[in-house]
Amino acid sequence: MKAHEIFQEVAPATASSIFQYLRDEQREVYTVSLSTLAANRKLRPVFVQRNPAPAQIEWLVKNVNLNASDEIAEHVIQLWLMKAHQSVLVDFLDGVGIKHDGEGAADDIPDKIDAKKLKTTVTKLLKDHDPEVIRVYLNVFQKQRAEGWPEISALIEATPELQFGASAEEPEEAGETAEEHAATEEAPAEDASGEE
Repeated sequence: MKAHEIFQEVAPATASSIFQYLRDEQREVYTVSLSTLAANRKLRPVFVQRNPAPAQIEWLVKNVNLNASDEIAEHVIQLWLMKAHQSVLVDFLDGVGIKHDGEGAADDIPDKIDAKKLKTTVTKLLKDHDPEVIRVYLNVFQKQRAEGWPEISALIEATPELQFGASAEEPEEAGETAEEHAATEEAPAEDASGEE
């Protein structure tokens, strides 16, 4: 799953909280993200920056889930995980026996992960943390290898809490939401400038 697709699948509140965290704790990254996404839409950043913070975040969430935004989406998610959820990364790597720098970054990733250790570790993580954070992290971790790890894929398939599908069904069932989304994509400049 690509990073922009993760943004499509997470709950809207989670997507908003990611950008709220960046705005509050990583202001430079927030500003760069906004500027990059605005440039992708051929807008001047000031059109978005003039809006109050909630409107800026809403605009960011709407635009980061586009295919053209995948690179910035990946950077945003990785930073959010590394800074806001470092304990998840550390506990996961410790649990499956992967050496890391003490902050959740590992240079030497193994080709195989012990399935029993993985299940025990993820079960504990799901009890101790927001399951959506664990879903996001496992999908990001899978991107460390071209095809991911079959052990992680199997665990996701066997564990409903690790699947995005359930949270993604409701918006897809509402046809108006999809149409509204398509309409806003067709006229981004109007949306941004109309909220000034």
